[in-house]
Amino acid sequence: MVIGYDAKRAFCNRTGLGNYSRGVIAGVLRAARDKGTRAMLYTPRTDPAFANYFDDVPQAEVRMPQGLWRCMPNLWRSLAPAQHVHLADVQLYHGLSHELPLFLPADVRKVVTMHDLIVHRYPHYFSLFDRIVHRIKQRHACRVADIVLAISEQTKRDLIDLMHVPEEKIRVLYQSCEPQFWQPVNDAQVDAVREKYGLPRRYIVSIGTVEERKNQFCAIEAMKHLPDDVALIIVGRPRGAYGRRVAVAADGRRVRLLSGVAFADFPALYAGAVASVYMSRFEGFGIPVLESLCCDCPVVTSNVSSMPEAGGDAALYATPDDHAVVAAHLLHLLDDDAFRQECIKKGRTWRIRFSPEVLAQQMLELYKELLHN
Repeated sequence: MVIGYDAKRAFCNRTGLGNYSRGVIAGVLRAARDKGTRAMLYTPRTDPAFANYFDDVPQAEVRMPQGLWRCMPNLWRSLAPAQHVHLADVQLYHGLSHELPLFLPADVRKVVTMHDLIVHRYPHYFSLFDRIVHRIKQRHACRVADIVLAISEQTKRDLIDLMHVPEEKIRVLYQSCEPQFWQPVNDAQVDAVREKYGLPRRYIVSIGTVEERKNQFCAIEAMKHLPDDVALIIVGRPRGAYGRRVAVAADGRRVRLLSGVAFADFPALYAGAVASVYMSRFEGFGIPVLESLCCDCPVVTSNVSSMPEAGGDAALYATPDDHAVVAAHLLHLLDDDAFRQECIKKGRTWRIRFSPEVLAQQMLELYKELLHN
C-alpha cells in the first residue's frame, strides 16, 4: 500500500494540526512497518524544527516543489500531487487538514480529516479572504473524498448540519496528542521547569493560543476566589485584541502570561500544576484536555462542543462563562488531595482509548477497508 499525505502541517505547523499530522503519518507507518506500506509526503516547504522528523521512518519519502514550482509553493500543493501520484503508485491520498488537492485521479481513494467547522460557526474570527478560501477548500474536499474523517462526534454533527455531508460518508476517529505527553514525568523534570520559569509551589496552568475562543478570562476571573498563594500560569501566544487584553490583565504575580515556552516543557508544566483549566467556547477536539490527563494533571474544562468527548468522566466541567463553578472545582482540587488523586486515577483509565498506538491501528484498518471495497 502506498499512501499519499498532504504533509504541509506535519512539516510547518507547531500546534494542533501539526501534531495531528505528524502523529498520523508516523503512527500508521510504524504500525505497518515491514508490511509493504510506504508513504509519499507532499509539502511545499519544511520548518527546520521538523525537517528531520521522519528520518527514523524509512517508508516515508518527502516530495517538495522543484524548478519553477518553487516560486509557487501553494499552487504546487494544490496541483502537483495529482500529477505525481500515478508515478509513485499512490493508491490512497489522505488530506490531513480540511483539504484535498485538485484533480486527483478517480482511481486513487481519498480521505480527508475535518478537525472543526469553526469558520462556519464563528466566521467573525476570520478575515473575509480566509472565510472564502477555507469554505471553498472544505466543500471541495468533502465532495470528492470517499471518506470524511471527523475527529469527534461534535465535528460529525457539524459536517451534517452545516455542510450537509451525507452521514454514511463520515467516520469518527479520534486523535491523540504528541508522544511526549505519554512519557512519565519525574520530580527532577518538574523542578527544573519550575525553576526555569520561576513558578510558585502551587499553580494552575492554562495552555493554548490566547484568543477569544479559548476564553482565558474565565480562568482569570476564577482566580479571584482562590487563595493568594495560588497563581494562574497562562501559556500561549497572544492573538489580536483579546490576547492584548489578557496580557494587560496578567499582573506577573497571581496571573502570569508565558509566551515562547519550549514545547518540550509542556508535560512538566502540566505535571507540576495542581490542575489545568481549558474553558474554550468551541473545539473540534480539546487536545489540551487530553494532554492534561496524560500528564496526571486534573483538568477543569467547558461542558460544550467536544470537550466532554476528550475528558469523559475524568474531567470537571462548567459552562464557559461560569467562573464561580470553575473556582469551586479548583478549590476542591486544592483542598482535597484524595479527590485530586481520584481525578488522576480516572484520567489514567480514560486516556487509554486515545493512545497513539490504538488510534494508528484504527487508521491503518480504515485505509485497508477503503482499498478493499
